[in-house]
Amino acid sequence: MTAENTSLAPDAIVNAAAPGEQERTNARLAGASGILALGNICSRVLGLVREIVLTYLFGASGAVDALQVAIIVPKAIYDLLIGGHINGAFVPVLSDVIISKGKAELWRVVSALISLVIALVALLVLLLELFAPQIVPLVAPGADFETRRLAVDLLRLTAPALIFMSLFAVFSGALFALRSFTLPAFAGVVFNGGIVLVTLALAPSLALIPQAEVGGFESPFLLARPSGGILVVAVGWLLGAMAQMLLQLPGLRLRRLRISVNWRHPALWSIGLLYLPVMLSLIIDTLVIRPFSYNLASQTIEGGIAIMNWATTLVQFPQGLVATAISIAILPTLARQSAEMTAAAQQAFKDTLALGLRLATTLILPAATGLFVLAVPIIALLFENGAFVAADTENTALALRLYLIGLPFAALDLLLVYAFYARKDTWTPALVGIVSLVCYLAAALMLFEQFGLFSLMIADSVKHFAHASISGVLLWRRLGGFGPQRLARTGLKAALASLIMAGFALVTLPALSQWIGATSILRELALVGFCGLLYGGVFLLAARMLKIQELAWLLKLLRERLSG
Repeated sequence: MTAENTSLAPDAIVNAAAPGEQERTNARLAGASGILALGNICSRVLGLVREIVLTYLFGASGAVDALQVAIIVPKAIYDLLIGGHINGAFVPVLSDVIISKGKAELWRVVSALISLVIALVALLVLLLELFAPQIVPLVAPGADFETRRLAVDLLRLTAPALIFMSLFAVFSGALFALRSFTLPAFAGVVFNGGIVLVTLALAPSLALIPQAEVGGFESPFLLARPSGGILVVAVGWLLGAMAQMLLQLPGLRLRRLRISVNWRHPALWSIGLLYLPVMLSLIIDTLVIRPFSYNLASQTIEGGIAIMNWATTLVQFPQGLVATAISIAILPTLARQSAEMTAAAQQAFKDTLALGLRLATTLILPAATGLFVLAVPIIALLFENGAFVAADTENTALALRLYLIGLPFAALDLLLVYAFYARKDTWTPALVGIVSLVCYLAAALMLFEQFGLFSLMIADSVKHFAHASISGVLLWRRLGGFGPQRLARTGLKAALASLIMAGFALVTLPALSQWIGATSILRELALVGFCGLLYGGVFLLAARMLKIQELAWLLKLLRERLSG
């Protein structure tokens, strides 16, 4: 294999050893991205199964509302304090420790970090246990007395999961720094699978419940599950969090980990300083963007908030499958290359980042285009049943399509943000985020009178475009340019191939919809599946004709792995 055909590095390389090393780096990153993407798919499928099981067993009841309250509280704390982009602080610092002081020092840092996290989070869990009766009314002020009482019991069950979730974040961050991706990639599978298994195994049997307890009047009794049976789901949530944490342990050398209270270690301070602006960004998102968006959405069409959430859920699937997987896979390598501070390492940093940007562009454009043209049949398949009617499908499809305009920018932006993180700069993305937030608020307010609910989706695309553009310019200037990385050429080719696919879809989709029909779930599934394969094949054919090297390289790696 020649460098021209198999390596995605540019022709100009700093030293003679770089082409072969960069080629191996590229293959390793592609493999890691594939593992993370596979784990993401499996996790999301099991997450859907989890919701199906929950609705099948308990329906749309007060018990489910109580469970949602009990899950929201620890999850919100985790997202704000630990979960959101924590790898942007963990991985660069831990990678630097590995390079400068070796793995023995890494284990000392991780040991101190574990003990610090346990101490802080255990205090938070204790507060949740003690003040659960006061916290629940703040989260669900409109809930009735029985729902609130049940939510308090459930919260006291789910609160300890915060410890396991936090330890999982530390363990997975250490594994990412070691460039070990398999166990963290499938943590979500274990988490959701654990909830499903525990719920199915322990769910209480059907029983005759007085109709007065569930608001019915046609007959004195209703065959249903006792509301207290929702406790098993909370137990499953707790055990699932524990299971995903335990899954990481085989990848860590436990004999090297010790309880340590060396909380003054410089690495811990570095992690804290790096994560501070990230946490501030998350707080702004939680306290400003979400309330603002929900408030405007509630003033539009009926079910506006639900439509916004459904469309967001759908657009997050390709985002997680492509951008998140590539970003997490690429971060440890970028962090190590940035830490070495040599001319060759800095060139390798540019080559690795460019690889991620080209891969993301090549994959996210057809994914966004395919979801755009198939928005209506996909939404009809997933949601158009019962009270969800065709008009809801059309509104959700329009919201989704407007979100998809900004998806390519969001995907590239995530890689640029992680590049800043790798350089131990978390303040620049946070400050750029404030600028993009102003763009979002201004666009939404200016367009709201004319477009209503859909002004929020347009504003979201404006936000991603602004953040990606500003981040790209700033990073380009700090790196002294990206060099001859074929970014524009790859983007144009991927866009052209995606447009060819979209044109073919627009011509053929009406006929295929009429031929296959959409009169049942099976026919809807057949329509989406057949069109997905057909249009995907058209894109691959167009990509082959346009000679998109990145896609050919990925397919070649896949064939080699399958044959090996």
